[in-house]
Amino acid sequence: MNSQPAPITALNHTLDNEPQQITAPLTHSAAFLVLKVKDDAGSIARVREVLGSSDDLIKNTAIRDIERTFTCNVAIGHRVWEPLVGTAPPRELKPFREIKGATHTAVSTPGDLLYHVRARTMDLIVAFERNLLMAFGDAVETVDDVAGFRYFDGRDLLDFVDGTANPEGLSLPEATIVGEEDPAHAGGSYVVVQKYLHNLDAWRAQKTEAQEAIIGRTKHDNIELDDAPADAQKSHKTLCTIEDADGEHEILRDNMPFANPGRGEYGTYFIGYTRRLWVIEQMLERMFIGNPAPLHDRILDFSTATTGVTFFAPSRKVLADLE
Repeated sequence: MNSQPAPITALNHTLDNEPQQITAPLTHSAAFLVLKVKDDAGSIARVREVLGSSDDLIKNTAIRDIERTFTCNVAIGHRVWEPLVGTAPPRELKPFREIKGATHTAVSTPGDLLYHVRARTMDLIVAFERNLLMAFGDAVETVDDVAGFRYFDGRDLLDFVDGTANPEGLSLPEATIVGEEDPAHAGGSYVVVQKYLHNLDAWRAQKTEAQEAIIGRTKHDNIELDDAPADAQKSHKTLCTIEDADGEHEILRDNMPFANPGRGEYGTYFIGYTRRLWVIEQMLERMFIGNPAPLHDRILDFSTATTGVTFFAPSRKVLADLE
């Protein structure tokens, strides 16, 4: 599990394993659309056809965006991988595993398809989703549809900067894109999503120093704080840092705040792309169980996970071949 695969660079990519736009820049707006595929043969065939035309559907919207910020990544869950794709699934792909700690639980919820749609403005996203759902017709059911927005200077609704630990440069594709360790699925990426709802009143009742200790960074200028001793309560930053003999294993987060003030809902939609699914699984185990147990991530005392689904975003050619 901990062996280090060969680095992924742009030079490794061919038309056969060209990734989707996994590493596209962060945007001001995003949507996370999770769908369930109906099990009858007609629905499976319809969904295969729509997945196969993904490039065309995306281009039809992207061409309307003069600033070229529109992107969409399509990912498929374990339950429908073989019926839709017709091959053995990626070697780490499996349903999201519930993680039950002494106090908090990372729940597992349904989901067969994920559309992660990013753009500068929501009009492009709404237009794309409408055309997509019209193409699917009654072959799918919507499980979740969350619209995210960029909050002030890249902060979440807890008022801390989010995504500081994201890889950059050549380390970005190396951390996110599957390579020669799974040749049949090279160019793809594992994707984990979770929707968290925040208790903002309880959070904002905490002193700034207490909030900073929980996050592991200063609130004003985003400076990393020192790690706690090995047997002590760890910060969110420390618990989500996965290291072994091969070094630190990074993931790409493109989390977005979302809110429905009229319903009192304020949250963060977590989305993590990774070359190695076990890295995100270990992060979540450390958050919900603790390291050491039972010292769970104290951010969970103010943030409740209401969904949890795992997907795989295949290469563009795998999608195109489904048509």
